Formats: sequence, structure tokens, C-alpha cells
Amino acid sequence: MLIVTDSRPRVDANQILGRELVEQIAHHTHHYPQKRAAVLDALKAVQKVHGWVNDTQLAAVASLLDMAVADVEGVATFYNRIYRQSVGRHVILVCDSIACFLTGYEELAGELQAELGVEFGQTTADQRFTLLPIVCLGNCDKGPSLMIDEDTHGPIKPGQIKALLESYA
Repeated sequence: MLIVTDSRPRVDANQILGRELVEQIAHHTHHYPQKRAAVLDALKAVQKVHGWVNDTQLAAVASLLDMAVADVEGVATFYNRIYRQSVGRHVILVCDSIACFLTGYEELAGELQAELGVEFGQTTADQRFTLLPIVCLGNCDKGPSLMIDEDTHGPIKPGQIKALLESYA
């Protein structure tokens, strides 16, 4: 049950997130002079456990950090690596910056979409992969590049996609 007073939620974070995750978030708050500064660490912790951050979990984080839900939502939506909707077991981020665009982004994107059978922003039917664009991976000298989970790959040549995807069971 969510009771909002003065834009600050009062929820049972232990019930929503679990005691272990609440303790982990509390640990993060000790690294900052104000506990609200741990908001990104808290969102990352929730996402690591659940794969994404839903509205109820976001409200629990807000409650733990004594923040307005809108402020936590602002942080969550600002960072493109905090997922606010369900994603596949593996997230593929395809760099669409100018360096990658000039070195084969369109061919890479087309091959990925054909192999996965999804468009950008979609998840495969088996929930294995979610395909997303990203502005830059900082791998400009190895374009075109992509990132699967935390692994950066590049340059990716035509024909390498199938084998690369198979390595992420």
C-alpha cells in the first residue's frame, strides 16, 4: 500500500525490496553526506536484483532515501542504463553516434534486427535479448560497436552477429 504525503511515499521497503536489498542500499548511503545522494546506487542495486525498476520499487527507494517519488523518477529516467520497463536477460546497446554511424552502424543494426526478429526498443519473444540504441559507448576507434550487458564489442564485422549472440545463452 502506498500512502503519499507531501510527495514522500510511506511504504514498507523491506516488504517490497527485501531485507537484504534494503541493507545494501543503507550501506550505500553511508558513503555520502546526504543519503539522497545514494539514489543512483540504490536504483542500480534494485536493477541488479530484479533486472529493471518498477514503480513500486522506485517508491520504496524514494521512501528509504526520504525523497519525493518524482525526484527518484527524474534520476531513473535521466540515466539510459536504468530500465523502467522489463528487459530481456541480456540487453544489447548499439552505438549510433557519428563515429559508429560512419563505420557501419546501419548494416550492424539491420543485421541485429534481422537475426533477433525485433526492432529497437523491443525484446525477443523468448525474453533473451532487448535491443536498444545508445548515443555513445566511448569505443569510437573500434566502430561500429555494441555492448551486451557489460561487455563492449567492436569493431563488429558483417557475419559476426550470430556467433556473438550465441555466446550469450
